[in-house]
Amino acid sequence: MKHEIDLASWKRREHFEVFRNFDEPLFGITVRVECSVAYIKAKEAGYSFSLYYLYLSMKAANEIEEFRYRIEDDKVVCYDSIGAGPTIFREDETYGCAYMPYNEDIEPFMKQASTEVERVKAERGLKFPYAGEDLIHYSTVPWADFTSVNHARILSKGKSIPKITFGKITRDGDKMWMPVDVHANHALMDGFHVGKFIERFQELLTQQ
Repeated sequence: MKHEIDLASWKRREHFEVFRNFDEPLFGITVRVECSVAYIKAKEAGYSFSLYYLYLSMKAANEIEEFRYRIEDDKVVCYDSIGAGPTIFREDETYGCAYMPYNEDIEPFMKQASTEVERVKAERGLKFPYAGEDLIHYSTVPWADFTSVNHARILSKGKSIPKITFGKITRDGDKMWMPVDVHANHALMDGFHVGKFIERFQELLTQQ
């Protein structure tokens, strides 16, 4: 479900009008998050760690309204919930695309997500299982402790879908660190909102 934002009374209306027609409206912020507590919790629960931190990032994003905004037919809409469209790496060194709807209850989410991962791994080629925009595009680059990310994009499509990329996990003593890049449409949100996401994501990663 979704509802339309009243542009006439929206506090960011002028910001929206300025940035909506940019050739490249997406801006990116890259940070490192500490994830050792989350790693331990995932292993104790028997979860895939990559799916666990994906779930926590989806939880953080769904809590922040601006991450659920999309531009549709020159209107701004807000979805009640947004899922994930992650890339899944295969043994043949290609990747496929998955779709994982958000579920606040972690157990059914993990079950569905694990099944979806296996489905994509068993396929060949590049298929897109979901055409809606009520999702976030996720990528994982576990081979690189990156400090920034850029994306190949068709500039005329999907401009309002955020993109989140996870990188290589490194250790520093008993701490585990992971780079996270967030790209978002400046017509719909600012650095403040990305900062709120990063803060909440880190909080979820370190909860005991």
